[in-house]
Amino acid sequence: MEYRQLQHSELTLSAIAFGAWAAGGWMWGQTDRHEAIKAMRAAYAEGMTSFDTAPIYGQGESEEIVGKALQDIPRDKVQILTKFGLRWDLNKGNFYVHSQDNQGKDIDIYKYAGKESIIQECENSLKRLKTDYIDLYQIHWADITTPISETFEAVARLIEQGKIR
Repeated sequence: MEYRQLQHSELTLSAIAFGAWAAGGWMWGQTDRHEAIKAMRAAYAEGMTSFDTAPIYGQGESEEIVGKALQDIPRDKVQILTKFGLRWDLNKGNFYVHSQDNQGKDIDIYKYAGKESIIQECENSLKRLKTDYIDLYQIHWADITTPISETFEAVARLIEQGKIR
């Protein structure tokens, strides 16, 4: 496996990351949690150290599965990549799409990257991922309703607190 340093950071990622969207089941049909966990652990055994997920993937389910898959691996041996800015549980921001959750319930998804929302999303992600920090925290979609300065004020605060790298 090749590894690459993320420019302007101390973060080194595997050149191939495990994308965990389908592990959350959302929009992909049901996924067997045990098989997803086995796949992630097998990927790690082959040298993959970077795991990408997002709260929106299964409305938290993908992050929970990633957290379970990585729980027995030393935290400094993997990089957890997740995102913020798509809310299905908050009717705020710019409407994005109508969808359904894994139980078939209708949900509306909004692009929203307000400061307090980002901080709450990060806290929720940390709990689901069973970790105390996120290696790479990415904005999922641009939010035209929030000034970019507000969005990155929250990101800066999370970096200062050591919750994201």
